[in-house]
Amino acid sequence: MLLEQNIRKKLETKDILLMTHIVLGYPSFDVNRKVIEQMVANGVDCIEMQIPFSEPMADGPVILKANQDSLALGTTVADCMAFGREMADKYDIPFLYMTYYNIVYKYGEEQFFKDCHDSGIQGVIIPDLPPEMGKELLQFAEKYQVAPIFIYTPTSTDKRMAELNEVADGFIYCVARRGVTGKKSDLGDDFSSYLTRCRTATSLPLAVGFGIQDRDDVNGLKGKADMAVIGSQTIRLVEEQGPEAVGPFIARLR
Repeated sequence: MLLEQNIRKKLETKDILLMTHIVLGYPSFDVNRKVIEQMVANGVDCIEMQIPFSEPMADGPVILKANQDSLALGTTVADCMAFGREMADKYDIPFLYMTYYNIVYKYGEEQFFKDCHDSGIQGVIIPDLPPEMGKELLQFAEKYQVAPIFIYTPTSTDKRMAELNEVADGFIYCVARRGVTGKKSDLGDDFSSYLTRCRTATSLPLAVGFGIQDRDDVNGLKGKADMAVIGSQTIRLVEEQGPEAVGPFIARLR
């Protein structure tokens, strides 16, 4: 699909890519616009936009609060779809949606993927939906050419990695450690062995997230992964220093 093609094209000129994460509607869509503008201007290669959900089970306290605050402000899935279309029309990088299955189910699986396609969204991450329970969803992903992105974890067996590789597209999201987002990860020997297993299991590009926070973390992934994912850290920056702090932070990552 288009997402994998775009990632591989970018890897021709960069030793590692950067993907960032925002929660849509938090603290507002206007701030989202400012943050994305700074991210793109400072070399971000891909942006994961989270459609907020009340119980985001994979997310730590920073992103959990952002989800709940966005919902409290009245953010809807329709708002997020319209914003995604606006960003994909404006910037020439891949945009993804990340959300939880309840959102997709309530919206309508086929309608969700059709609207993603129509909005220029290139991939979707749904961390709480195993492929065995999402066979029809995978058919819609193929029909509308929106890459279904699946997740490897340190506890994934080689067999499970192979099974997920059979249905994944775009890239594989490798969780750096057990637990939820936000806490800094240890990228030591055990982590390197884990990434070797990930690389053996798939020919898709590898993105690594959960606890990637600074330039040392990004440099530590070079030669092991294809894309570093920065999530909670940029949300903290916006909360503490405002959206104008995001650009300089991104510029320092590589």
